[in-house]
Amino acid sequence: MELLWGIDLGGTKIEGAVIRQQADGPEVLARKRLPTEQEGGYAHILDQLFLLVEELTTEAGARPERIGIGTPGTYEPGSYVHKNSNTTCLNGKTFFSDLQKKLGVPIAMANDANCFALAEARWGAVPQHVPDAKVVFGIIMGTGVGGGVVVNGKVLHGRHGIAGEWGHSFLHESGGSCYCGHSGCVEKLLSGPALEIFYNQLTGKKRRLKEIMDGASEDPAAQQMLDHLIDYFGKALGPVVNLIDPDAIVIGGGVGNIDLLYTEGPKSVAKHIFNHEFVTPILKPMLGDSAGVFGAAAL
Repeated sequence: MELLWGIDLGGTKIEGAVIRQQADGPEVLARKRLPTEQEGGYAHILDQLFLLVEELTTEAGARPERIGIGTPGTYEPGSYVHKNSNTTCLNGKTFFSDLQKKLGVPIAMANDANCFALAEARWGAVPQHVPDAKVVFGIIMGTGVGGGVVVNGKVLHGRHGIAGEWGHSFLHESGGSCYCGHSGCVEKLLSGPALEIFYNQLTGKKRRLKEIMDGASEDPAAQQMLDHLIDYFGKALGPVVNLIDPDAIVIGGGVGNIDLLYTEGPKSVAKHIFNHEFVTPILKPMLGDSAGVFGAAAL
C-alpha cells in the first residue's frame, strides 16, 4: 500500500511523518521534528525541509513519490507566490516551486487550517460523529483565527487561495486594526490574544487566557469575557453556515478548549442563520498535535 508523506511547517518547528492508511486509521511508520530556525532566512528553511525529508527517508526505508506540505499562509494560484504567512520570510517568494525543485518530487501544499480540517474530516472527530459528512468546516481559534473547508474529502483552495479564511472576515469595528491591513476581523475579536486584551480592558490586569479560565467561575470579568466570546462566535459563524451549510464543524486551537463553545456556542449561532434551528454538530478535535502533519499527508 502507498505511503503518505506529510510535513507541517510551523514558525518554530517542522514536523514530518510517513504514514500508511489502515482500516482503523493512519499507521505512523516514521516521524521526525526539526527546528524551523526562521531567523536563518528563506534558504535555511528550504535546507531544513530537505534535511527532514532525508531523515524521514532513512527511518522509513523508502523515498517519497510525492509529499504534502502544510504551511502558514498560502500561495497565489498561477504565480505560486506565497502570501499571508506569519513566517514572513516566505511571503513574496515562490515557495511552492522552490521547495518542489529542492525536494525533487511533486508536492501538494495547503495552509495549516486546511490541513487541520482535512485530517479531522478524514481520520478524526468527523468520521467518529458524522460519518456521512460531505462538507466540513475546520476552525483554528488560537493565537490567530483561521479556517478550512473540505468537500467530499478534498480541500477547497479557491481562486485566490483563500477559501475558508474565516479569521479575516469583518466582524465588528471594536476589534481594531489587523496585521492583514483591514480592521475588525474575526481574529481581532475571537483569538486568544484578543480575549486577553478584552479582559485587560475590563480589569486592567494582564493575564494569559488559561489563567483567566482557571479562575473564571469566581471572576465576573472572566464571565463577561466569555459572554463576549459566545456572542461574537455566533455572529461570526452564522454567515459561514448560511454560505456553505456544513455537515460538521470542528474547532482546534487553544480557544477551542473552552467548553462553552460546544454548549452555548450553537445557541448563539442559531440566532444568526437563515433557518428556524441550528443542528450542525460543533465538535472537539480528536487528533491533537498530529492533525497538521496527518492533514498534510492526506493532501
